Amino acid sequence: MNERDLRRLIGDVKLGKLSRRGFVRRMAAVGLTAPLATQLLAISGVAMAQTTPQYKPTKRGGGGLLKVLWWQGPTLLNPHFAVGTKDQDGSRVFYEPLAAWDPDGNLKPKLAASIPGREDGTLAADGKSVVWKLKQNVKWHDGKPFTADDVVFNWQYAKDPATAATTSGSYNEVMVEKLDDYSVIVKFAKTTPFWADAFVGTRGMLIPKHLFADFTGAKSREAPTNLKPVGTGPYLFKDFKPGDLVSGTINPNYHQDNKPYFDAIEMKGGGDAVSAARAVLQSGEFDFAWNMQVEDEILSRLEKGGKGKVVISPGGNIEHIQLNNTDPWTEVDGERSSLKTKHPTLSDPAVRQALSMLVDKGSIEKHIYGRTGPATANFVNNPSRFVSKTTKYEFNVDKASEVLEKAGWKKGGDGIREKDGKKLKFVYQTSINQPRQKTQAIVKQAAQKAGIDIELKSVTASVFFSSDVANPDTYTKFYTDLQMYTTTMSQPDPEVFLLQFCSWEAATKENKWQGRNITRWQNKAYDDNYKAAQVEVDPVKRAAMLIEANNMAINNYVVIPVVSRPGVAAMGAKLNATISGWDNNTWDLSDWYKDA
Repeated sequence: MNERDLRRLIGDVKLGKLSRRGFVRRMAAVGLTAPLATQLLAISGVAMAQTTPQYKPTKRGGGGLLKVLWWQGPTLLNPHFAVGTKDQDGSRVFYEPLAAWDPDGNLKPKLAASIPGREDGTLAADGKSVVWKLKQNVKWHDGKPFTADDVVFNWQYAKDPATAATTSGSYNEVMVEKLDDYSVIVKFAKTTPFWADAFVGTRGMLIPKHLFADFTGAKSREAPTNLKPVGTGPYLFKDFKPGDLVSGTINPNYHQDNKPYFDAIEMKGGGDAVSAARAVLQSGEFDFAWNMQVEDEILSRLEKGGKGKVVISPGGNIEHIQLNNTDPWTEVDGERSSLKTKHPTLSDPAVRQALSMLVDKGSIEKHIYGRTGPATANFVNNPSRFVSKTTKYEFNVDKASEVLEKAGWKKGGDGIREKDGKKLKFVYQTSINQPRQKTQAIVKQAAQKAGIDIELKSVTASVFFSSDVANPDTYTKFYTDLQMYTTTMSQPDPEVFLLQFCSWEAATKENKWQGRNITRWQNKAYDDNYKAAQVEVDPVKRAAMLIEANNMAINNYVVIPVVSRPGVAAMGAKLNATISGWDNNTWDLSDWYKDA
């Protein structure tokens, strides 16, 4: 479909000649997913569809205790410091954004009274501002009113470099002003096609000004409320044992009628994915378990017991191997993996190319992930409009060996390749999890055949994904040569997701390792292309630019994609919960309930 045809169809929707559903179906026929089709309409001034309510309970409470398992337990409960999904999901029990992403990529109001749109003027025609109208009579858990002052404060808090917030990328290039007590305007310095970033979804959870105002900038880590949240969400804070347990009780003053259904919630942490799957699907001890990174054969067998089911949610998450661009073994000014260094061997493009051919993705999909992890050559795998068709992957030990040989890497007496006194010896780390250790073993075996020695390192998940800036084994420090984990795409648009390769997002000591660029790759051409995509209003041209961003990261072997990972959860047979691949697992926790 060319640009002219696309504009004609969008025009037909505006004029009422074509229904929204009809437009989405036509886009699907040419490979465009529903979330992107929805975004195209929104950018063009067509109001988003309203999420169809599924909630059946007719009163608040009465549902007893909701027991959920996050086998990587949350380690903090301030959403602005969350470096992993576990902390984001734990924070979402108590905190809410202005709006959330449903499974189809529609925005659903949370603390917003409505979704901004061109039809009422809240979304500017020039793409340079958006007005959010807030719900009134919403109270923080301590009874204080939620107002526009809180929204403006979150912008100030997150954009302050001294705060070192993981959410800073969503706030440091916008201006936010209070219009009145219940409305704010977000202003963009340039035309911004993807305006639904600040205050939305995973990166949009709002904390109360009156409890955090004295703990901004350099004092941000000292706030008692970092560990004892006071939010607006469906549950009040009860207890928190980092890495072990998050518990809450029903919010009797929650701003949505008849919600929540459950009287209390316990989010249990620890253990592993297999035991978590069994606790829901086999014993029925828990109602829900997150992130079923479990071999598909095991999940299928457990499902046959009838006590629960595996829920797969399409999204853009990716299990990938990162190649360190800096030297993790040399300390400069008190910092390892410093931007002032280059990796002694991975700086050679031939080495990176060879490593990419030593990852047997086909076997990893077939023997480990199955339906829960298709092999992929791309970092961006959804929505399909943004998926590159030119990239490819190949597993070939002989070809990898040839590439290294031609680049001057010769095998020594120990069988390990070396050049200029440097050996191809790498430390490859990931979190402790059976599929990941099996993946590591597959890569190590192939690399050994090619003359590369790989030492495997496995770190307890609660440590690997910890937000503790003093912890040397976190993935954000990246104090090894290679590392592997899943990075989550929490919006049905890859712009924010692709920040992970922008130079200014490098994780460093200065920003408390909160930058999103963990590989520390620095590339001006990538930065320039990314900045151009940010202001491109033509959706077809913008998509091409974002595809090019993906291609640059792949073709420079900054990362090696392994398998795309849809959301995979285990859910009790009686539990009703809508899981979105574009937001937190707990994005709609207020609407969870059980059948009688």
